[in-house]
Amino acid sequence: MKHMKTGGGWAAIKYTLRMANRVGWWQLWKAMRSKNACKTCALGMGGQAGGMRNEMGHWPEVCKKSLQAMVADMQQGLKPEFFQRYSINDLRTLSPRELEWCGRLTQPLYAGPADTHFRPLDWDAALQHVADHLKRNQPNQNFFYASGRSSNEAGFLLQLFSRLYGTNYVNNCSFYCHQASGVGLTASLGTGTATVTLEDVEGADLFFLIGGNPASNHPRLMRTLMNIRRHKGHVVVINPVKELGLVNFSVPSDLWSLLFGSKIASIYVQPHIGGDMALLTGVAKVVLDRNAIDATFIAEATEGFEAYAEQVRGTSWETIEQFSGVNRATVEKVADFYIAAKNVVFAWTMGITHHEHGVANVQAIVNLALLRSMVGRPQAGLLPIRGHSNVQGIGSVGVVPNLKQKILDNLETHLNVQLPRTPGLDTMACLKAADRGEIRSALCLGGNLFGSNPDAKFALRALGKLELITYLSTTLNTGHAWGRARETLILPVLARDEEPQKTTQESMFNFVRLSDGGNVRLQGPRSEVDIIGSLAYRVLGDASPVDWQAMKQHCGIRQLIAQIIPGFEKIGEIDQNHQEFHVGGRTFHEPRFPTPSGKAQFKVNPLPPLRGTGRQLRLMTVRSEGQFNTVVYEEADIYRGQERRDVILMNSEDIARLGLHVDQRVTVGSEIGSMPHILVRQHDIRAGNALMYFPEANVLVPTTTDPLSKTPAFKAVLITIEPESPLTAVNSTQAQQTSSTKGRVPLDLVPE
Repeated sequence: MKHMKTGGGWAAIKYTLRMANRVGWWQLWKAMRSKNACKTCALGMGGQAGGMRNEMGHWPEVCKKSLQAMVADMQQGLKPEFFQRYSINDLRTLSPRELEWCGRLTQPLYAGPADTHFRPLDWDAALQHVADHLKRNQPNQNFFYASGRSSNEAGFLLQLFSRLYGTNYVNNCSFYCHQASGVGLTASLGTGTATVTLEDVEGADLFFLIGGNPASNHPRLMRTLMNIRRHKGHVVVINPVKELGLVNFSVPSDLWSLLFGSKIASIYVQPHIGGDMALLTGVAKVVLDRNAIDATFIAEATEGFEAYAEQVRGTSWETIEQFSGVNRATVEKVADFYIAAKNVVFAWTMGITHHEHGVANVQAIVNLALLRSMVGRPQAGLLPIRGHSNVQGIGSVGVVPNLKQKILDNLETHLNVQLPRTPGLDTMACLKAADRGEIRSALCLGGNLFGSNPDAKFALRALGKLELITYLSTTLNTGHAWGRARETLILPVLARDEEPQKTTQESMFNFVRLSDGGNVRLQGPRSEVDIIGSLAYRVLGDASPVDWQAMKQHCGIRQLIAQIIPGFEKIGEIDQNHQEFHVGGRTFHEPRFPTPSGKAQFKVNPLPPLRGTGRQLRLMTVRSEGQFNTVVYEEADIYRGQERRDVILMNSEDIARLGLHVDQRVTVGSEIGSMPHILVRQHDIRAGNALMYFPEANVLVPTTTDPLSKTPAFKAVLITIEPESPLTAVNSTQAQQTSSTKGRVPLDLVPE
């Protein structure tokens, strides 16, 4: 596949035209211009300012991710004949991309223990089946799960239903992505979210991007990075993989950038996977040695500095270089950028959180920021780059196993009830309880719980032990085919821009957007709020302290959120004034922090040693440019020059050292599984490390989690690579080339 020279650019424009041709130019234009928050990443696009506008009002702002999600929602509906023709085993032969592009779900679907096919069920029977099952079970024999696709209103209603039903086994997809950020930030600063606004980031003169690839996953952030460089600022990129879009990116909506490209990274540092803490410790060591700290800020606004400084000073350069894989001279160059800057924003994604020491990674970033008072003032601070468009809001409104005390008190006082005190279970704990036979059912509000889990065999087994699993979905995904229980229900839901009532979402900058909804495209799907309210009423009835029929009115839910969730008071007026707002108490423009002492906390954590010996490599699982979360829209990853996904990307030194060659078939193995017939591909990644695609490579990832956040360690998985015999390789290639089309979606149903 031809390698590109820049991210974005004309390729992005060409893709936009292709999407418009698929569904109609005028239809796509109207959809993208509607007053709805973007359905993909959490940058917070759209809302009442109109589609394609960011939180500063800039227009046009559009990216491939939002186009892909919109076009997927504009597909035709799946007809009953589809499920008569294709069995569940047939669906299992389809890739994530093929399942996504089959079409929209329009009717409830059911499969029992002996069923080979999903079959339609009417809405009343489907809802009653779920309700009857919940009423038969003890509350803690069930768990409730939400993705970041849903609205604040649906999320709040789900957790309210769960707790009034009697269980705190309610959690969300952030436990598999940024929970380490929330736990680490809360311990250090008393907040679990970003401390900055978009305006702060635009005003920074130095941006640290650590363990992330927004060029592929958050393309609209690239305009901000371009602006920082254009205003004579700098961007420090820390990533084991050299990502094309982080070197050079052509912003399609900026003529100069489109024509000539924009340099992004001022310096690009490639540590080992898992070497970030050692690298950050090295930068801190330089700052301390040069006495470039803000001593007044440290004395007045922080605690724990002396212990932290002692640890940093006591860490040898030999250890730093060995554990990070970065030489001292490069570390000092990074420190030069930091010391020279006046306003610094530190940002990170799952390259930081997806480790056994994810919380410690986050706290290492906070520590470095505190050294120079880069928290607690304008144009400087901390930014976990959240993935899904409302994953932060879902957590804010209480879709978590353990509520903050203030929210719990407010709920009990307002409703005059006592809610369950049994400790809740995080997402992984719920799956392990299901595997032990302790949980009997699950209700999934969006997402793909099977596809997002490490150790795919474990996920298959655990979900298969449930008596009932209910999915609220817009399209098919691998979870519907593989994440089956004895009984499986799929309930079709409306997309955000089809909701008959307004909904709200929260961006990564703590900004609450108001989405207008819109016209229903297909008959059959229902609003998530309507489904949850109907289930709650069928289970809890008229004796419940909540009028569930009234709660189907979104404005009523917002009134309740305003009274229950601290910082969301303004949501109670949003129906009248349409004024979007920043959640109160989260943006830190002054050096006061909501910790018990009112001061920020330096945290001391031991450096994790570099894992792996001999022929082992450290594996990171990543998403491709044509992918969003577990949804694969395109097989090709154009920025990495890959036309397929069954590959392992390696440094040329490792390919030679292991006696391999490019395009050789190998078996990749870990402590819990193996993947045969994988193609070796060369890529610019730090030697000793490798890259494969999520979710396919989940079969290699163990269920090990960070002990504090319970976030799985999708990064730094130890693997071995074994060449396959020529006969095995030939047979596997021939099998792929001559495989029957039986069970695959016909070409006329899978768009190009």
